Amino acid sequence: MDRRRFIALFGGAIALPCVAAAQQKAMPVIGFLDIGGPQGPTQQGTVFQAAFRKGLSETGYADSQNVRIEYRWAEGQPERFPALATELVTLNVDVIATAGGTAAALAAKRATTSIPIVMLGVGDPVAEGLVASLAHPGGNITGLSAFTPELIGKRLELLKQAVPGVNLIAFLLKPDAARSMEAGLKEAEVAARALGVGLQVVEARGPEDFDRAFADMSNAHADALAVWTTPVFNLHYQRLVDLAASHSLPTVFPWRFYVTAGGLMSYGTDVDDMTRRGGTLVGKILSGAKPADLPIEQPTKFALVINLKTANALGLTIPPAILDLADEVIE
Repeated sequence: MDRRRFIALFGGAIALPCVAAAQQKAMPVIGFLDIGGPQGPTQQGTVFQAAFRKGLSETGYADSQNVRIEYRWAEGQPERFPALATELVTLNVDVIATAGGTAAALAAKRATTSIPIVMLGVGDPVAEGLVASLAHPGGNITGLSAFTPELIGKRLELLKQAVPGVNLIAFLLKPDAARSMEAGLKEAEVAARALGVGLQVVEARGPEDFDRAFADMSNAHADALAVWTTPVFNLHYQRLVDLAASHSLPTVFPWRFYVTAGGLMSYGTDVDDMTRRGGTLVGKILSGAKPADLPIEQPTKFALVINLKTANALGLTIPPAILDLADEVIE
């Protein structure tokens, strides 16, 4: 064998594995856009990430094994969403999952019309212009809607039953033009009238408004408090729990993590279940499903959680009928 033929054959032998490797599909990448930091927006952040990975596993995907998750954290600053979404698009991820309410989903939508997007809970995606309809989203977006304004009425009812002497309930919300907030306020007003209690609407755009908001509640002699759900409030859950305690206000919150942090009670969507289902939707898309063909899913699991230690600190005796309704009682 002459030298030139040997080099050609040897070079070909080296090239073959390289060609084969190049032909193999690279590990898919999920871009995860989150309102919080590396530990998530709440003390349960790592649990929520575990729930997302569990949903992925149900469709055959395991992080760092056959899929990779590229996280981008807004660190409590929703104004960072557009730049972070653009980063994920530049990385050419296969799917973008958004966990930051409507603001995160809108940022992803504006950043790409081709990469599939899965929302892990927004207000009203139709009214916000994210999708054409719940049944037929169209475009490149699907996910889960957390549009449940009727829950605020149920929260007021449960609060009144837990604290029968309540006459004025403060309702803390973040003012914006979102349909979900407007619908929630309407539900709160209807429920308050039906319960025969007054309703004090108190607005706060962020933690810089919390002290003033609670001072307004004290000045109005509010007997109890209901907190509306919004990513900004969730990020600063401990501050809200502590302020409610320092003002001796029995409070109903939207999520369980407020109660495990010391809040009195919560009634709302099972966030772990919602996040898990979001992971499943991402897995389906990685397996070839089109977002336009996957209907927007809505909450199916709800939970009432009561903290008896907090009730005792407030000097409250929760009626047995309410305790019997609770899905979880923290003692």
